[in-house]
Amino acid sequence: MSGRRHDGDGTQAGDPAELSDALGVPISAETLERALTHRSYAYENGGLPTNERLEFLGDSVLSLVVTDTLFTGHPDLPEGQLAKLRAAVVQMNALAEVARDLRLGLFVKLGRGEEGTGGRDKPSILADTLEAVIGATYIDCGLGEASGLVHRLFDPVIQRSAGLGAGLDWKTSLQELTADRNLGVPEYQVKDSGPDHQKLFRAVVKVGARELGAGEGRSKKAAEQLAAEAAYRSITAEKDQNRDDPERVRLTPDAPAVSAGQPAPLRDAVPAQPDAPHTP
Repeated sequence: MSGRRHDGDGTQAGDPAELSDALGVPISAETLERALTHRSYAYENGGLPTNERLEFLGDSVLSLVVTDTLFTGHPDLPEGQLAKLRAAVVQMNALAEVARDLRLGLFVKLGRGEEGTGGRDKPSILADTLEAVIGATYIDCGLGEASGLVHRLFDPVIQRSAGLGAGLDWKTSLQELTADRNLGVPEYQVKDSGPDHQKLFRAVVKVGARELGAGEGRSKKAAEQLAAEAAYRSITAEKDQNRDDPERVRLTPDAPAVSAGQPAPLRDAVPAQPDAPHTP
């Protein structure tokens, strides 16, 4: 791999020709360069064209191919279940993992500010750039080549999605779990930060006065799903601890946030007081 290259007022760590070889599709150098140009680089270099239009196109191509694959491969699933499977495949963190397998972050053209804050491994940048590359493939090579690229990159993700169970819809799974254990109804509080074009949402889920999980994402829905995931894992882990520990334990009320699709680590368990009510 070549060393980092400085181009104008930004950086690009890898040679795009290496990425083109890894993709196995004949994208022109010009189109691929556009697909790799993040807005931060464009703004620092006099307003160059960014990859955002290609990202918009690639998002639709990816969704079409994944939808067709799921529709064909699961003829007995209802629409709602197919939609959950698709959401699991095309969500930001899943795209970011595929992009990491390609080492896509090495090839993105970033501004110096974004470079300095770890932009090459940010899930949002990786996911957006991957969609832009898919869009570039469609523009230069047509739907057949773009579909083939999506299948090479995402078929393993599609296969894994069928076994996600509760992970297909963490909010619904959490609501069913809390109802089953008579814990109450989950309530979500969401705050956003950042500029309009790059907002970050943080969600916290509570049952009663107890905070059970938190999560961050590019949309309110994604943040709530991650918060629900953290809460679901905390509740199920607490049940396992209570079953294994004769003195019973309870989790501390403030659950850590989940981002980038990683399960939240549990905080240290605190022994329950002898007269404390048992958690269902």
